[in-house]
Amino acid sequence: MSRTCLSCGEPLFGRSDKKFCNDSCRNNYHHQQNHEQTNLMRNINNALRRNRALLKQLNPDGKTKVRKSQLEKLGFNFKYFTSIYTTRDNRVYYFVYDQGYLPLENDYFALVENADI
Repeated sequence: MSRTCLSCGEPLFGRSDKKFCNDSCRNNYHHQQNHEQTNLMRNINNALRRNRALLKQLNPDGKTKVRKSQLEKLGFNFKYFTSIYTTRDNRVYYFVYDQGYLPLENDYFALVENADI
C-alpha cells in the first residue's frame, strides 16, 4: 500500500505519518481548506479598516457632526463596527476600534474618538 501526498498525489517516502511531500504542498492544501473563511474574514477586516479610516478622516479634532448622506457617499458601511457603548441615558454609540459615531436626529451623526484605547 503506497501513500500519496494529500495535495499533489505524488508518492510519499520517509516517515510513516507523513502526509505531504514538501512544505509547498502542505501550505497549498491548508490554503485550499481555509480559503472560504479567509476571504470572508479579509472582506470584513477591509470594511472595518475602511470605516475607521473614514471616521478618522472626517473627525480630525476628536468630536464633530456629519450628515448620514456624507458617510454613505464616501462608502461607509453601517453594518460593520467593533463595539457598542450605551450611556446611562441610553444613547448608543457604535465604535470601529477607537472611532465612534452616535446617530442623532435628522440623519446626523456625532463622531467621537475614544482616547482611552
